[in-house]
Amino acid sequence: MASAVLVVGEVAGGTLVPISAELLGAARRLNAGTVACALIGSGVEAQAKDAIAHGADEALVVDGPAFAEYNSDAYLQALLRAVEHAQPKIILFGQTNLGRDLAPRLAFRLTTGVIMDTVELAMNGDRLQGTRPAYGGNARAVNVVRADPQIATVRAKSQDPLERDDSRSGTTAKIDVPVDASAVRIRVTDRKGMPAEGVRLEDADVVVTGGRGMGGPENFHVIEELARVLGGAVGASRAVCDLGWRPVSEQVGLTGKVVSPTLYIAVGVSGASQHMAGCSGAKNIVAINKDADANIFKAARFGIVDDFAKIMPPLIEAAKKEKGA
Repeated sequence: MASAVLVVGEVAGGTLVPISAELLGAARRLNAGTVACALIGSGVEAQAKDAIAHGADEALVVDGPAFAEYNSDAYLQALLRAVEHAQPKIILFGQTNLGRDLAPRLAFRLTTGVIMDTVELAMNGDRLQGTRPAYGGNARAVNVVRADPQIATVRAKSQDPLERDDSRSGTTAKIDVPVDASAVRIRVTDRKGMPAEGVRLEDADVVVTGGRGMGGPENFHVIEELARVLGGAVGASRAVCDLGWRPVSEQVGLTGKVVSPTLYIAVGVSGASQHMAGCSGAKNIVAINKDADANIFKAARFGIVDDFAKIMPPLIEAAKKEKGA
């Protein structure tokens, strides 16, 4: 079945990743036509009904042991078959590790273009307009792909998912993709996992980030405590990660993770342009820094000029009282 929009869904831990539901919501609001969702992996057929409940008219399932772990060579073969099946005018990816890697490769194969890291999507006639931050988040650029299919990656938390509706009807198509082993040149030789607790940084509605102004890794316990009380995630600036104070998986910025929470609390963060590129999509930024001239205050909705050591303990206690913790 030909579809106007193809959403490239992602599954982790046996569930549909939140960005997938957000993309399906965005696809429906484009009002461009029918919406399909491609699910690639091993054991992902069960998530087809979740994709339909979140807005897909059709779920395209490529399921097999060859796709148990992400490999861009193998996934590209699978996605090309899904595109051949759906014949979409528009293809949407999340601005995730998968989307950053796979979207440009797919665009090259299809001799088209891709708009990376969009935060707004709209239709102008038959053209998709993708708005993305530019100049470190200080401006926004509207981009259009002139060729078809039009491809875009979308920043997490920038789009609202539709309310889940299990009564929605849709179809599921299983696509058999025999993987050409000679075309799979990437080999995963080792994995090093970082222990993760609570909500993922890119999915968090609240992010508490510490910068070099924290003074050392021993002071990050207050960052962790505030994030725990608020039900959020811990972030860190590049300088902090480069110093080895915090794991790279927590880095927020142009070379780290891009986050768009409702609340972003930056403690001891100067606000360099590369860091602001990673958090400029936050709806509310609260800055705590003893340097009144710190760049972070230019983007902050609320700011406190003082030593974090004086501010954080009463802030944590106030948050506990508010949360009833």
